[in-house]
Amino acid sequence: MQKSLDACRWVYNKTLEVRRDAWQQRQESLSRYDTIRMLPSWKAGRSFLSDAYSQCLQEACTRVDLAFQHFFRRVKAGEKPGYPRFKGDWYKSFTYPQSGFNLSDNGRLHLSKIGKVRIKIHRPIKGEVKALTIRRDVLPKGWHACFSCEIDSEPLPPSPNVVGVDVGLTHFATLSTGEHISNPRFFRQDKKSLAKAQRRLSKYEKGTSEYHKQKRVIQHIHQRIANRRKDFAHKLSRRLVNEFQIIAFEDLDIQDMQNGNWRSMNKSIADAAWRQFVDFMAYKAEYAGRSSPRIKPRGTTQECSGCGEVVPKDLSVRIHNCPHCGLILDRDHNAATFGILARGMASIRLDR
Repeated sequence: MQKSLDACRWVYNKTLEVRRDAWQQRQESLSRYDTIRMLPSWKAGRSFLSDAYSQCLQEACTRVDLAFQHFFRRVKAGEKPGYPRFKGDWYKSFTYPQSGFNLSDNGRLHLSKIGKVRIKIHRPIKGEVKALTIRRDVLPKGWHACFSCEIDSEPLPPSPNVVGVDVGLTHFATLSTGEHISNPRFFRQDKKSLAKAQRRLSKYEKGTSEYHKQKRVIQHIHQRIANRRKDFAHKLSRRLVNEFQIIAFEDLDIQDMQNGNWRSMNKSIADAAWRQFVDFMAYKAEYAGRSSPRIKPRGTTQECSGCGEVVPKDLSVRIHNCPHCGLILDRDHNAATFGILARGMASIRLDR
């Protein structure tokens, strides 16, 4: 599997190099099919490319093409473009887009160019399998098989409940029902053990076996943090989708927040991983037949949920105190109730 991964990474980098040079030297724009047609000539002089299934190599060309499509989309939208980059050790997966794999009943996965691999299926596979991605974990010995399946949606029974969700740092989320969901701060939980491991790493010379061993310890800590964060987002999003028919939340621009007034909180924002939570919520809601409107965050904390008047307040003010109707409420609860839920409900009515 590592040999297949290395071959696909080489094709990815070579494809990016060829497309970049073609434009810089001849003002020629190569397509995905142009680079796929170059694969036989690349394989002729490099035997290690035969370690990977041909369709996996073609899929690496497709990834480069998608990277350029996203690049040009960002250019047209006036965003920071981010030119496609060459991949190093962080290239962690290769894909069988159509064929070349087969899952047997005895718990073995047959992969073309690799052979039969024992696999632990943690849940039944539903629907028709369309593609398979083999992903290497942060730790070198960890591999995952990700099946892409075509299935029909399974709507949940309709629910009369609706909710607005305001994410933050003091609390991970505040619901319009008044419930506060505490911020787990997974990175801070392992901050001391990570710092200790990094100090040990600094004592070893680069390239030695001790250095690589200690580097794997640090990778394991980061992987543990990411796994806990993902598990939390999955469980919370599943719970909300099961309970509520309409789940409204802010369409936050995380990158803009990290570059703006919230810059001093970059580490805390990254640790909260709001975008991951919102993305999990969105696809679960769509699959379950729920509505998940996203509303613009501007002014959501300033409007009073009691009378609708605008009550300006700084970020440091955590209590909403309305001089017009006398409502005193937690700032985030007020935002979730009126600024987010009310706007979300209004957007659904307008769509209809």
